[in-house]
Amino acid sequence: STTDNSVLVKIAANDLISNANYVYSLLATFGLLAGCFLLYSFIQTYRAHKRLAWLGCLLWVFCGFQLLLLLLSLHTVAHRPAYLNTTALGCAALSFTINIASLCGLLVLVLMASVVTFDPPSNHLLRKSRVCAALVGITSVLISLVLAGIRGPRGDLQKEGNCLMDPTTDGVSYAVARLCLVFLIPYILQVGLLIGGCIRQRESNGRFLSGSEEGPVFLAVTGFTLICQLFYSVALLRGALINSERQLTFHQQAFLSVSEFVLFSGSSVSLLLVLFMHRPCRESLYGVIRRLRDCCRRPGPQNLKILNEVGTWRLFKINK
Repeated sequence: STTDNSVLVKIAANDLISNANYVYSLLATFGLLAGCFLLYSFIQTYRAHKRLAWLGCLLWVFCGFQLLLLLLSLHTVAHRPAYLNTTALGCAALSFTINIASLCGLLVLVLMASVVTFDPPSNHLLRKSRVCAALVGITSVLISLVLAGIRGPRGDLQKEGNCLMDPTTDGVSYAVARLCLVFLIPYILQVGLLIGGCIRQRESNGRFLSGSEEGPVFLAVTGFTLICQLFYSVALLRGALINSERQLTFHQQAFLSVSEFVLFSGSSVSLLLVLFMHRPCRESLYGVIRRLRDCCRRPGPQNLKILNEVGTWRLFKINK
């Protein structure tokens, strides 16, 4: 009877993960389509203007990292409710790459917050794209290396097993370090910059965030990613605390899997928000839809030729 109940509980937990997987798969599909269209729109905009505003350029870079995160999240879609089976080294490399991409996106948001607060940036180094790229890349790699060091090697690196992005078996110290380094520090910087921007603009009677096209988009994106990152970080810390005392139940493991989907859904929703809230992207989308609609309504020269040939053949048959 106890075995039967355990099997039923495991089935219910797997059903929960499967349902979350279906929802995320749909959301990820829309996110990938939005990301591809944003890439197309970026190329068209660059060809037309040959240069982009600094804030707009940061927005495109952020979208690129979110698209990369979506692609990295496909391993969860392909294997859940089971887990990716790979070596410990491969799993650590996957987690390291996801942390770098996630941190790069969050640090780009910090740069965007500094730009909307100090327009133009008070520090001339922050106006140089190469300096900003090096700053974001080096900081992300260093933080990811610190997290990898806290996580540490676990046994034989070539041994195959289930791969989790952030397993609760890594301990409470890893969960706390991730909460501080990946969530608290980037968002404390963003909130501090935004508060400073509000005070600065209030003293000068200027418009804050609404003065540019990217301002409201930045606020919506950073707000939603904050919710997703907070949900995942708290769920991971809670799971690590429980795992330090006893083994996780099937429902608790399922909740952690759902929290991963919530984390990655931040990338999909961010791309959709940029597509529909950023006016140039939205107008580009409407333009493509109008061209497709016109193509469907108005037959091209080749179609007219085919219709004329069909009409001539029918007239010949009638006369015959």
